[in-house]
Amino acid sequence: MNELTPMMKQYMSIKKQYKDSILFFRLGDFYEMFFDDAIIASKELEITLTRRDCGLDEKAPMCGVPHHVADQYISRLVDKGYKVAVCEQVEDPATAKGIVKREIIKIVTPGTILDPMSLDEKSNNFLASIYYDDYGVGLSYVDNSTGEMYTTQFIGDERYRMSFIIDELGKIMPSELIINSNFSKEKKELNLIKNKLNPFINVYEDNTIDLNKYKELIYDFFDEKIIVKSNLNEKIYCLLSLARLLIYLKDTQFNMIEHINYFQYYEPDQFMVMDINTRNNLEINETIRGKTKKGALIDIIDKTETAIGGRLLKKWLEQPLIDQNKIEERLDIVEYFTKNLILLDEIRNLLKRVYDIERLSTKITNGICNARDLLSLKLSIEIMPELKKLLINSSSDILKKISLSLDDLQDIYLIIENSIEDDPPISLKEGNIIKPGFNKDLDELKNISTNSKQLLAEFETKQRNMTGIKNLKIGYNRVVGYYIEVTKTNLNLVPNYYIRKQTLSNSERYFTQELKEIEEKITNAEEKAIQLEYELFQSIRENIKSQIKRIQECGRTLSYLDVLSSFAQVAIDNNYTRPRFNNDGIIEISGGRHPVVENVIKDNMFIPNDVFLNGKDNMIHIITGPNMAGKSTFMRQIAIITLLSQIGSFVPARSANISIVDRIFTRIGASDNLSQGESTFMVEMNEVSNIIKNATSKSLIILDEVGRGTSTYDGISIAWAVVEFIASNIKAKTLFATHYHELTELEDKIKGVKNYHVTVRENGDDIVFLRKIIQGKANKSFGIQVAKLSGLDQNIIERAYEILEVIENRQLTKQESESLNNNESQISLLDYKKNYFIERISKINIESLTPINAMNTLNDLVKEALKLKES
Repeated sequence: MNELTPMMKQYMSIKKQYKDSILFFRLGDFYEMFFDDAIIASKELEITLTRRDCGLDEKAPMCGVPHHVADQYISRLVDKGYKVAVCEQVEDPATAKGIVKREIIKIVTPGTILDPMSLDEKSNNFLASIYYDDYGVGLSYVDNSTGEMYTTQFIGDERYRMSFIIDELGKIMPSELIINSNFSKEKKELNLIKNKLNPFINVYEDNTIDLNKYKELIYDFFDEKIIVKSNLNEKIYCLLSLARLLIYLKDTQFNMIEHINYFQYYEPDQFMVMDINTRNNLEINETIRGKTKKGALIDIIDKTETAIGGRLLKKWLEQPLIDQNKIEERLDIVEYFTKNLILLDEIRNLLKRVYDIERLSTKITNGICNARDLLSLKLSIEIMPELKKLLINSSSDILKKISLSLDDLQDIYLIIENSIEDDPPISLKEGNIIKPGFNKDLDELKNISTNSKQLLAEFETKQRNMTGIKNLKIGYNRVVGYYIEVTKTNLNLVPNYYIRKQTLSNSERYFTQELKEIEEKITNAEEKAIQLEYELFQSIRENIKSQIKRIQECGRTLSYLDVLSSFAQVAIDNNYTRPRFNNDGIIEISGGRHPVVENVIKDNMFIPNDVFLNGKDNMIHIITGPNMAGKSTFMRQIAIITLLSQIGSFVPARSANISIVDRIFTRIGASDNLSQGESTFMVEMNEVSNIIKNATSKSLIILDEVGRGTSTYDGISIAWAVVEFIASNIKAKTLFATHYHELTELEDKIKGVKNYHVTVRENGDDIVFLRKIIQGKANKSFGIQVAKLSGLDQNIIERAYEILEVIENRQLTKQESESLNNNESQISLLDYKKNYFIERISKINIESLTPINAMNTLNDLVKEALKLKES
């Protein structure tokens, strides 16, 4: 019976341990895949599938990629949802006895990938871990490319636990998620996560949890000071999720996680909360339609000069502050920059020279950086003395404090400056990495390699002078190597220490110990120089690695300055103003503008608007007006100005006085979720339900056209009840846009409700949108005029006017009018329900009903009549 070859046995032995991964198996200059892996990879990567003898009767399917481009192929597989196990040769094939030893060095997954081509330089790539049970939930997450790690937890009611998970995951958008088996049973929430975030999901069994081992693991991995500072021993859910995250990192990255040397604990209520729908509706990081940065809020306010600054800005947008003191500290720096333009310009010009220090630190720590990476680090920290000088010489106490705490890293700069060539190759095995003068042995080897002719000429001159043989020559051939050639007429002058090497007809060839040493130096010098350069580079890299925490801390400070200087530049370019804060529950904005829309509309054509909201007499604004008039833009800009205020940015307004908001909710538009069996109306109601459950008196709520996904009367009833509930129970500041003009009656019925509308100028049958929001209700919807503006067929427009005239002539009875004007809101809604009931009866076609259908219809009507009677 045939059996596998030794090499294939080795392959199968390794593959057996990593069944869930595609195995990249190093063979010489290629990574090869076999059997099912080869079939999958050849299809996904569009590379040739061949076959190879494996010892069995049938050849093994095989495909491969060159080792120097393997990362891009691995990234493509990971992007398609595969894990890739990289198996490397860990001994020199030239010295190996038998099969070359091979080991898995890493497993590449969506949440651990380090290939720069697969990462957005201004976005984090998070791997998240969840531990969930009936009492609480822990969430920990890490960016393997930067070393950032965070942990938080929530203990409480199940519905709030689920909201916590969805909200937090929505902030960080993990590419990969590790969950315990208990959470995997929560199918509804898990499906929501899959549909909204689409992470790669791994499940671990709850019965594998060992709390004592988890604690030991964490204490072995992190500095005890970090653990004590976060009080992690008292945060059991953080501990459980963090331990599972570390286990997964160790299982996939092996020893390549030394760059992860700290974690940061935070309380969920440290930051303003925005759910996924709110972030999407406000188009913070990407547009709703195109899913692109162009046209999103971040496209306007991101003027950062560095990748590290860009990532920090994105994080701030996802986690606006609640602490007013921290917000004011950011604003103080931004304001100082706006008033000191020369300093701002000098700092931003320095920051332009900074590379991605965080990801460079990861490469250095993991031993995967090259000489150019160290050169990038050197160029980045070269600016530090000048930056410190600018900050310390400023008149800002905060900037002075930053300068004093800022490590200029000049010792690291000098290490690289004195050792690494200014234009080194990418490869570490080509030489020309280390500068002359850094290492005496290397200089000698390079001197030998580059000056071998001169060395031999000097030796030849020396031997002529010593022996007196004027025609003595140094020669070389491949058979005997280097030799001293002496004609037979001069043999009597040959010294005793010359050793005969070859006899010719007219001469003798000799060598000496010194010549032998020169030969060895010349023939081995280049190879030895390259090897010595590599060893010296490794030593330099290890030296810098020992200082990696200092480098990471420097990166964090630079990113902080980058974001705040970006805010200042945006404020100057776009005429933004510093927001003020109050503790009276007031949001008062004068001349507010939408930062994205005003950027699209040129020549200062954007119409600014004011708003005044509080928790008392101006709590809820009912906003009416036609489509396209600007209601949604107005509401969004209020939310965005509030958001920008709480990240420490200036805002697009003449003035802004903001009360700190704990959450922003938006329900604007809805798309059918047909794959989940949810209609537009169901999606809308789910979103409204989420708002009602989670909003507080400190929240800002934006509601647009609630109730439009169902019948008119049902929609009015729901919208009316929602406004009532917010006003009576939540008391949150709310902007409520609607086409239901009946809701404008609420101003007279509910304290805190005010009517506003978007102004429109009529010109015959045409209208002009004035985009101004003023107090009072809209007189009509102008729906037909808007339809006309859209280019709808004129015949349809004319017919619509005819129908509208008929409908408008159907006036409410005097009794109905009095009911609407004088009775409580619940009674007014009852009249609408009665009208709807009568309308249903009038539309029944009795002749078309079968006896059974007639009985069923009559039964339904009786039940409905009883409900109306009880109301």
